[in-house]
Amino acid sequence: MKKADIDEFYRRLAERNPEPTSDLNWKDPYTLLVAVVLSAQATDVGVNKATEPLFKAADNPRKMVALGEARLKDFIKTIGLYNTKARNVIGLSHLLIDEHGGQVPRDRDSLEALPGVGRKTANVVLNVAFGEPTIAVDTHIFRVSNRTGLAPGKTPLEVEKGLEKRTPDHWKSHAHHWLILHGRYVCKARKPLCGECAVNDLCGFKAKEMG
Repeated sequence: MKKADIDEFYRRLAERNPEPTSDLNWKDPYTLLVAVVLSAQATDVGVNKATEPLFKAADNPRKMVALGEARLKDFIKTIGLYNTKARNVIGLSHLLIDEHGGQVPRDRDSLEALPGVGRKTANVVLNVAFGEPTIAVDTHIFRVSNRTGLAPGKTPLEVEKGLEKRTPDHWKSHAHHWLILHGRYVCKARKPLCGECAVNDLCGFKAKEMG
């Protein structure tokens, strides 16, 4: 995809959704971090249903540690992999207290050192909570980037590097949200809604339907 086409690609997504936001419910960096950790291999809707009562009971590291792993499991047992996630949330809460004064750090290395936090989760927190121009590559963004020709790559990291290089700076703050929402609701895995797509004519998808 040419440079001018990439700029137009983002311009059209921005026109449709000028201020995109996460589908996860959160109120500060800590609750966002917990929600993202819980969202692995789970739907945002399912996570939101669990975190609504959870965050009323424990919305900071100290309250979460006091809640304890067993009680945390009761709140999140409807979410996949809840045993591992409960252990990670309690573990990361302990580390935040012990090493960061109970605050979520604003650098990638410190975030990735927390239990249950990989590069994708760190990127989401940096972008959504702190406004950093990071792009977290999930399955939706990986698909959109390869299917459209925006930033082809064989691995999520390769796609991430491609997006960082090719996305104009003035679009980077919201690029993550535009791409994930486009992949979730329009450029779907099995049946992409090409006829409803705002960037259809810019897309390199060979099997697309012009509508």
